[in-house]
Amino acid sequence: MPELARVRGMTESFPRQEARTRRFTLGVPRGFRVSPDGARVAYLRTKGGADPVTCLWVLDVDHGQERLVADPGALGADEEDLPPQERARRERVREQAGGIVAYATDHAVTVAAFALSGHVYAVSLTGDSAGFGVAREVATRTPALDPRPDPAGRRLAYVCDGALRVASLTGEPADHVVADPQDAPGVTFGLPEFIAAEEMNRHRGYWWAPDGSALLVARVDESPVTRWHIADPAHPEREATVVAYPAAGTPNAAVSVLLARLDGTAVPVETDREAFPYLVTACWPDGHDPLVVVQSRDQRTMRILGVQPGSGQTSVLHEDSDPVWLEIVPGVPAWTADGRIVWTRDEQDTRRLVLIAPGHSPEPVTPPGLQVRGVLDVDGDTVLFQASDHDPAEIGVWTYQPSEPHLQHAKPRGGVEAGTRAGGTTVTWRRALDTDGVTVSVSRPGSWPPVTIPSLAERPSLPAPDPVLFRAGPREIQAAVLFPSWHQPGQGRLPVLLDPYGGPHAQRVIKDSGAYLVPQWFAEQGFAVVVADGRGTPGRGPGWERAVAGDLAGPVLEDQVDALAAAAGRFGDLDTGRVAIRGWSFGGYLAALAVLRRPDVFHAAIAGAPVTDWRLYDTHYTERYLGLPDHDPEAYDRSALINLAERAVARAAPRPLMLIHGLADDNVVVAHTLRLSAALLAAGYPHAVLPLSGITHMASQETVAENLLLLQLDFLRRSLGM
Repeated sequence: MPELARVRGMTESFPRQEARTRRFTLGVPRGFRVSPDGARVAYLRTKGGADPVTCLWVLDVDHGQERLVADPGALGADEEDLPPQERARRERVREQAGGIVAYATDHAVTVAAFALSGHVYAVSLTGDSAGFGVAREVATRTPALDPRPDPAGRRLAYVCDGALRVASLTGEPADHVVADPQDAPGVTFGLPEFIAAEEMNRHRGYWWAPDGSALLVARVDESPVTRWHIADPAHPEREATVVAYPAAGTPNAAVSVLLARLDGTAVPVETDREAFPYLVTACWPDGHDPLVVVQSRDQRTMRILGVQPGSGQTSVLHEDSDPVWLEIVPGVPAWTADGRIVWTRDEQDTRRLVLIAPGHSPEPVTPPGLQVRGVLDVDGDTVLFQASDHDPAEIGVWTYQPSEPHLQHAKPRGGVEAGTRAGGTTVTWRRALDTDGVTVSVSRPGSWPPVTIPSLAERPSLPAPDPVLFRAGPREIQAAVLFPSWHQPGQGRLPVLLDPYGGPHAQRVIKDSGAYLVPQWFAEQGFAVVVADGRGTPGRGPGWERAVAGDLAGPVLEDQVDALAAAAGRFGDLDTGRVAIRGWSFGGYLAALAVLRRPDVFHAAIAGAPVTDWRLYDTHYTERYLGLPDHDPEAYDRSALINLAERAVARAAPRPLMLIHGLADDNVVVAHTLRLSAALLAAGYPHAVLPLSGITHMASQETVAENLLLLQLDFLRRSLGM
């Protein structure tokens, strides 16, 4: 067995490289926006695979020429001083890089706006004049958050001190307030609340009217939300950070919608907030009335509301309900050019794309068995969407066009694909098992071959992952097994490491080589690594996702046990007498659950940032699966780890368990690990706790990310007697 590569010296280890490159995301193009004529593509990318400063670029599609538009270094802002709200936003979207990590454009994609260190900059995206690529600072209040030009590119809205403000991009009129909390404690306009950003994938709080005369604005009142205090014991001189955290069963922020006009008038938008407290999303495309989507607290009913721009009055255009829950699907609703609403519906155990004409029932346009993952774009009457057909490990880009008799699949087929489209130009990015990194191609009608936007990401200093994908057990659990590149079948049994996430909203078994880099590194250290997606994970239909309703522990753990047994039956070199499991977040919960509930199968576990008591986790996520704690306390008890501690000791000899947690984590707060540790101590269950001072849920700081892998490896080797 080869020795672990050195961290320092002539050879750079994989853990060091992975940390330095932010998990090989630096240098990868992202954040694409296509102009309505299809001639330009704006996007973000750092200048290299080790450069953490993100720049803004533009591609001239016809000439295949990419140009640097804005470089934070040239603006003197490569070292950022981030406002607390921007740090929180980046935590919610799991942003690991710096620089221009978000931007917005006008409708024609002629001007872009972005914020650096709380200051707003605008830059032209067209022409060959001296003005192209010259970013200028816009006169705004600071710190400015989420700047967005109006569709015409004349004005710019942003949030400062909880107020939504509008500034001019042409010099007049002066900066002024559109919606002001007027010193109301806990009230903000134009920003998403914690639940929306963390669980609903809504990272904005206002939407421009197509003519730039008004905005739909979210008003968020966090005064009802319980305040938690997150302190860093390593720095007792610092005050604790106060966060409004809506734990399961406690009050959420009160979110309402306002239609604010630039002439200073405003009207409330009636959403029936008592029955539908969650603002899911909104859209206001050109040529159509705005749409607002709201959801009930139990997440079993969702409505699409049409808003009258003049009065703010609403009408219910469509309502869906489900006895378990309704999933929020990215990219919907949207309008097609012929006046139909793009939506999804769960039927025949399939998430199907549907179109809703006013006054008519939804019309399914995708067949049973094709699982729609999300809508990527609507270009005229063409709908670009992600879906999986027979194989959930593949996520493809598809198009629906009413003039075409069949759905079209973007090419090349296979792997994991995403995309965007406008003016007939389609940008597709693809990851696969047969390629290293991301391939980005831009296809324009009448132009061949497609233009490629290069990725500058580094190549991993690791043998290429070679996972064996298979379906395990009678439930056909999606699973993958990775072996050391140097291992020969039949020449020795290997200890087993399970490396799952295993919970809702995340897949690990996909046809993307980048998803297996860390598992392959562990395999190179002498493990057979098993990755499995059990019940609750996406891609296999609503029934598979909803199989965890009322119990987040039993089904997910049973599927990991079954996947391990199937892998051992298929590959004779797996030593089931030495089995460990590791994971982070839900995967950390699953790892701790495994050794506490099934020590007969699992002999060691590493649990990173685990949820140990679901009463301490947020409302929208937890209540979707377990309901309200007062209504179904048994579901919370069944899914908790803390009450397993004493029973685990009584059941068998304690297994080695390492708990890892960032003290600054505001998503899964460190109280989860501390309370479990206290329960384990009271039960006499030996365990280790690794606290990470100043580290959030991402744990992305270079030295921390690097050494976490090395410390985990050392723990696993000692625990399994390697």
